[in-house]
Amino acid sequence: MKVLMLSSSRKGSEEYLAHAFSMITSHIRNIKDVLFIPYAGVTLSWDDYTQKVQDALPHLRISGIHEYPNTKEAINNAKAILVGGGNTFNLLSQLYKQDILADIQQSVKQGTPYIGWSAGSNICGNSIRTTNDMPIIQPPSFDALNFVPFQLNPHYTDYQPSGHNGETRAQRIEEFCTLNPKMPVIGIREGSALLLKDKQLTLEGELEGVVFEVNQISEGGVTTINQKVLKPSQDISQYLQIKR
Repeated sequence: MKVLMLSSSRKGSEEYLAHAFSMITSHIRNIKDVLFIPYAGVTLSWDDYTQKVQDALPHLRISGIHEYPNTKEAINNAKAILVGGGNTFNLLSQLYKQDILADIQQSVKQGTPYIGWSAGSNICGNSIRTTNDMPIIQPPSFDALNFVPFQLNPHYTDYQPSGHNGETRAQRIEEFCTLNPKMPVIGIREGSALLLKDKQLTLEGELEGVVFEVNQISEGGVTTINQKVLKPSQDISQYLQIKR
């Protein structure tokens, strides 16, 4: 499989998809015709979303899946698949509604390059249970594409505003790990990405990532969760071998 999981569409104050331009181009190589799935867009129309991506990637020919009368055929004929960010719940809900989740899985397993950012990366994991988004719609299931057998948290940050008393991102992820002790969560910071190429998984970009995983559960039921730093360019293929 060839799967590029970008944390975000922007890095800092850079232009839309500017930081990802070279990674996207390298990932799809000589492919020019790309199928875009804009279903994560909610306040932005799917036509406008598709045009926004086309403007950011002018060297490619971007077509929106919503433009096709048969979405299954669109997936099966796609040379490369691009899935944008927005609301992960709406994205997954639409994939179930169109009944194309299995089609995407099959296409990518057969070698079609996949690129996602934000919500488009969230759905690459085991489920969408560690997204940062509000559940504005209820998908039939939280189960996702499972290209990687762990959870992802794009836009990961350690930032805590002064005076803010809500839980940190790390605390929220630790809650998930406490209830799901066999399922690691990898946080990827804005500007970075996970790259799955065949059976190798690496962290791309200049920033460190972080993996949350349960170290042990004591007899008293107390869960100890480790946070391990992932270095840029680090091979983390061991996380492809997770058995639940």
